[in-house]
Formats: sequence, structure tokens, C-alpha cells
Amino acid sequence: MLLDLDRFEPSRTAALDSYGHSITYGDIIALADRLRQTLPARSLMFVLTENNVGGIAWTMAAIMSGNVPLILNAHTEEGLLGNLLDTYLPAYVVRPAGDESADAGYGYTLTATGNPAAELHPDLSHLLPTSGSTGSPKLVRHKYENIEAAGLNISTFFRLTEADRPFMVLPLYYTMGLSMVFSHLKVGATVLITDLKMTDPGFWKFLKEEHATSFTGVPFSFEVLDKMRFTRMKLPDLTLLTQGGGKMPAELNLKFAEYCRDNGKRWVATYGQSEGTARMAWLPEEYAISKMGSIGIAVPNGHLSLRDAEGNEIEESPATGEMCYRGRNVTMGYARSREDLALGDERHGFLPTGDIAYRDEDGFYFIRGRMGRFLKIFGNRIGLDECEQIVKGAVSCECACTGTDERIVVYLTDAAQHDAALDSLLRAVKVPANVIDIRVIEALPKNEAGKILYSKLDK
Repeated sequence: MLLDLDRFEPSRTAALDSYGHSITYGDIIALADRLRQTLPARSLMFVLTENNVGGIAWTMAAIMSGNVPLILNAHTEEGLLGNLLDTYLPAYVVRPAGDESADAGYGYTLTATGNPAAELHPDLSHLLPTSGSTGSPKLVRHKYENIEAAGLNISTFFRLTEADRPFMVLPLYYTMGLSMVFSHLKVGATVLITDLKMTDPGFWKFLKEEHATSFTGVPFSFEVLDKMRFTRMKLPDLTLLTQGGGKMPAELNLKFAEYCRDNGKRWVATYGQSEGTARMAWLPEEYAISKMGSIGIAVPNGHLSLRDAEGNEIEESPATGEMCYRGRNVTMGYARSREDLALGDERHGFLPTGDIAYRDEDGFYFIRGRMGRFLKIFGNRIGLDECEQIVKGAVSCECACTGTDERIVVYLTDAAQHDAALDSLLRAVKVPANVIDIRVIEALPKNEAGKILYSKLDK
């Protein structure tokens, strides 16, 4: 059985949510058995989830029953959802009913669409939207081996046990959130899942009363926690803080690393992509300060490497190049149409990440930017991620950088920071002021994980 879930007592609690609902390991297995017995084999399903126990039950049961779910936000924008429905023509749609007694169970309904069966590759386990793919039908194709590998790798380097009670605020349809479910169910833990905002008193009541042992967030999560003076709270049960989903500002990273060091907790930064089933690198807690800013080393059973512009592996260290990853958690490839769901494994365990990384003399990796995030202005190669870090160090508001080979475009959320942003770039990048275009907007467009949607900025 997937993740060996049948080795745990059926009555053992698999998940609790902040609405007082719970499911057991036996409940998940029973729902999977019911779907296997009542639905045509290997049906394509859309599972529209919220962060509650029903979302976990239906996501896991759909995969375990041999069906193939596309896991989506239950509140996906109507136009995008319609585009996905028209493109992939699922046989069934699962969505929240707002009623715990809904006939399908756990507050969700199951609806047959009448669409014909899709041809699905036998290894295909589930589908996830690509990060920030608003308006795009591009999906990541996962296989069963990816789930097993992610569950094993992540539970190993986090040293997870059945006593763990992770506090899950990341959405189920986000690769890092889903990987939390895989890795914790792998060891028989109890997932505490919520969709409450961190500013909601119920959020903290749930965390404390259920004795949460770990918290996983993206940089934005920790920015909010910092504003709420998290480091002054007394949370003796919470022993592990983990971060992924992008690079944290150095000052904030150091603050949480020092807090964990001084309070007997672990601070673990991670790196990953949906294409690698979430986590591909981790920074062991003992290096949280001495190697701060690094994504660390490859996860257990994985391998990181660098290659040059010609595609040759770079053996020496220190060195800079495109970071690549090899492991069983590398997904099969993308789907852009219903027909692509029948495709086999196009990656064969190897993933060029598209990230430019520096590997130091100790073998630790540092992300320097994205391969496509470079401009060439007056013959000079300019990294947009580097520009963004320069501006962030000079202003007290949010910012983002885009551009063309004619100009650098800087977006700010505070007009008063205009001169500081401009001066910082003029000093560091050495380009004329007339090629720096600074624009003020109300807020940066972001996805649910807090990542900036650069494609939406110019719109």
C-alpha cells in the first residue's frame, strides 16, 4: 500500500483541523477502498481542496484508489478552472460542500461529469499546477515512485516520528504542503491542518491546544510571524521550524536561526520545486548560521550537481553553474493537454532546475538567480534577482524587478522609496539613470505561497 499506511492502527488519528474534525488512517484507507469499488478504474479527477481533513482524505484516497487527481484550490478563479476543465475533461470533480454530512463524505461532494475516460499512463499518480501558472493548463505529472521517495527522503532528514504533530498552513495543492502530508503519514504522525490566518486568535489557540511540534512556512509566513513578535511567544512543544518556497531576507533568516539556537529548537531551510516533488536540498540545523543563505546539500537519496553553459558537469569547487538534481523524486514531465496524460517518464530521474547556483569549497549550494532572469544592457549582463536584492537592502517596502534588454523595471509599493531604490541601483549596477524605470503599485501580485507573479507585473 502507498506509504505503507496499512501498518498503522486504523484508529490512529491521521489529521485534525481547526474546525474540530478529524480522520484516522483507517478512514483514509476505507475511502480509498470505496472509490476503488465504485468508480471506473483509473479515472481522471479534479479534487478541489480546502485546508481541512476532508481535503487530506480525498487527496490521499483518490491517489491510493488508483485514480489520478489534479489537486487544485477549491477557490480557483472561475476562468482558470473553466479552462482546465475544458482542456482535460475529467470524469469526476470533488469539491467542498460546506456540509460535513455531504453524501460523498468529510464535507465534500463527488460529481460525475459524463466526460469520456482519459488515457492515463500506468505510473501517473497525480497532477499539480506549476508554480504561478495562472491561466495556463501546464501541469506537473507525478508518479507513485515520487510519492514514496518524497515520503522517505523528507521524513529521514527531518527525523520525523509518529509523535510529530506538524502545523500545516501551506495549501494542499502547493507542492511543499502536499509533501508535508506524504512525509508525516509515512511515519504515522498526526497532521494539524488549518486555513485560518496567522492573525486569527483561533490559529494560535489550535496550535497551542493541539501541541504542534513543527511549523513549515515560506518567507512571507516568517515575515508575518516576525511582525507578530513570534520570538517572544512561549511555545515549548514547537521544536522545529522549516522554511522553503524561496530565499529569505538575510536579517530575517538570522533572527529565526538565532532564536532556534537559543531556545533549543531546530531551524532548517530547504529548497525544492514541484518538478522534484517538493524538496531537493536541505541545510542541516547545525549550519543554519555558519552557512546562512545556503540551500545546503542534497536530500537523502538525491544528488546535486552543477553544469556549464555547454551542458558539461563542473567537477571542481568552488564553482558556479546551472544546478541539476538527480533522484527518485524527480517527476515525469509536464502535461499541457489531455493527450499528454498518456506520456511516459521524460526526465528519467534527472532535473535541470533552471537555477544558477554557487557551490562553495565545502560542497554547500547557494542560489544566485534564475537562468531566465538576466538582461544584457549596453553589453553588460545584469541579473534581475541580484538587482532585487540590492533594492531590498535600500528600501523599507516590497519591491520586484523585471525588464528587457533596453531597461530595468523596478516595482515599489511606496512612492517615498523612489530615490533610495534608484540610488542603490545606480551605485551597484553602473548603468545610466534613464534605463532604470521605477513604477509604484499598490501591491505585488503573488500566488498563495507568497511568490511574486512576475508575469502579472507588467499587466
